[in-house]
Amino acid sequence: MGKLPHRETPHSVRTDFLLSMADMKNSRNISAAESQQATPSARQHHNLQDMFKMKNKFLILSALVALAGFPPQSQAALDLGSADSFAVLGGSTVTSIGNTILNGDLGVSPGTTITGFTFSPTPGLGIVNGTTYAGGSVAANAQSGALTAYNILAGETSIQNLTGQDLGGLILVPGVYRFDSSAQLTGTLTLNAGNNPDARFDFLIGTTLTTASSSSISLTNGAQAGNVFWQVGSSATLGADTSFYGSILATNSITFDTGASMSGRALALNGAVTLDNNVITVPEPATFWLLTFCASVFGAWRWLALWRRQQAGRS
Repeated sequence: MGKLPHRETPHSVRTDFLLSMADMKNSRNISAAESQQATPSARQHHNLQDMFKMKNKFLILSALVALAGFPPQSQAALDLGSADSFAVLGGSTVTSIGNTILNGDLGVSPGTTITGFTFSPTPGLGIVNGTTYAGGSVAANAQSGALTAYNILAGETSIQNLTGQDLGGLILVPGVYRFDSSAQLTGTLTLNAGNNPDARFDFLIGTTLTTASSSSISLTNGAQAGNVFWQVGSSATLGADTSFYGSILATNSITFDTGASMSGRALALNGAVTLDNNVITVPEPATFWLLTFCASVFGAWRWLALWRRQQAGRS
């Protein structure tokens, strides 16, 4: 299992917090004593300095406390190889009915038939916001990457066997879950990452994966669609209006009923992918959330530095 970079422990964060609070208290006492002998202009200057010091300490403490919420370890990311950019990858054919939208690449291999999209020999209303590969080396390499990832998942050791249970109504923590035969989702499955955006949820399904109409998956406490994987021994079918998260890697076919949507990938190793007015979006990389947080903290520091220079110029 991979490790996140070393971080402050909650205990050390609390210790730093107490020391910082004591330092701020001493600064206020000294400033108060000096202000009794200072001019009104000097007192105003001291007050601004105290305010800046407190804001600086507050931003530092906020960042430390936020980062302390990340667990020190997480499961290593699953490498999909060349399949990573594909929203849909079929083995034999890919067919679509209606206004399907794919936000990612589309491909098929070793088959070469794709129908129902605006560019298809048999055109339709489907749109691909990515690149399409009907056969050829790129699609073949993507299938190779998907097969490697499939075999890695199949070889994992599960933390819990859910055979016979419906996924609907369950609240699951990161880990590997196994179904010896089929898996069913009726209602809502909740995946709780425990404030670890790199946490993985792997589902190993012996035969079929089926979702009932209007079923859904809820991602909570930092869970990311890019870290949810469904290894399916035969075929998967997502019921009408299902809202699904995670990448499906199926030995045979993957079928989307009318209106089903996915944040993930539909990767069929040998069979067809069948679509019907669906939206499928390749998820952001797992580190996107953390990078966004760091950018926000950096932006706050830049804003504060600019504001301080402006105030200093007015004094």
